[in-house]
Amino acid sequence: MFIIDAHCHAGPGDGLTGPWDTRAPLNKFLHWSAEAGINRTNLFPAFHSNYSFANAEVAAIVRSDRRRFSGFAFVHAANDKGRIYPMVRKAIEEYKFCGIKVHRHDTRISREICETARYYSIPILYDVVGEVSMIELLATEYPDVNFIIPHLSSFADDWRAQIAFIPLLERHPNIYTDSSGVRRFDLLEMAFNRAGPDKILFGSDGPWLHPAVELKKIFALTRNPTDLQKMLAGNFLRLTAAIRQAGYRPARPGQPVLSIREQPQPLAREYRDPWLHT
Repeated sequence: MFIIDAHCHAGPGDGLTGPWDTRAPLNKFLHWSAEAGINRTNLFPAFHSNYSFANAEVAAIVRSDRRRFSGFAFVHAANDKGRIYPMVRKAIEEYKFCGIKVHRHDTRISREICETARYYSIPILYDVVGEVSMIELLATEYPDVNFIIPHLSSFADDWRAQIAFIPLLERHPNIYTDSSGVRRFDLLEMAFNRAGPDKILFGSDGPWLHPAVELKKIFALTRNPTDLQKMLAGNFLRLTAAIRQAGYRPARPGQPVLSIREQPQPLAREYRDPWLHT
């Protein structure tokens, strides 16, 4: 089996809150990955206040061995507002990255990010941190953009969020998930049985989770070699095929449809439904 780990952090952060924004060292992790038979690892930065810098750090790792590494550009919808497109353009055309990473911990995803992903025909790996309702909007507003929602929508083991996410995964052809950090195996099995092997990507959320342990969950789902190969590598290759086959150039002519000058400020505060009375 050819195996791609679709979800791994690398490089320094610039905070001291915890490992997630301090440093993501790969030395032990890559040894573990090799022992587990993982052929390629998809990298993106740890949390950082300057993702332009952090993406460049990851690009140096990817450049050191392109047969072993690929990369996604990490962007912050609020801090990088107005320059998402040039950041992603550099990541795609210069660094040869093949996707975008966004995290709700920073702020909510924006149209600027989605339009840029559409322009390059690249997937967005968006950690919604349990905010499952947003996925319906993304799936229907951008049906030609593929969204990978990691952890079945919640690394925090939020059963309510994960159980609500599975019907969205099943229903929307552009919604995918990865297996990283999913502790409730019955829910991962439910996602497999209902949405199928075409909608699940193997990911470890390294370097802090052991890749061999995370990989075992995929092999526990099925013994069918065709289904296994889809989840272990095929789905990732399919979702990134357009940009790789285009030679890391835009799939569409001109500029992204939505001008960066038209971007509304992303919602950093908690969302409140205007139709609800307080």
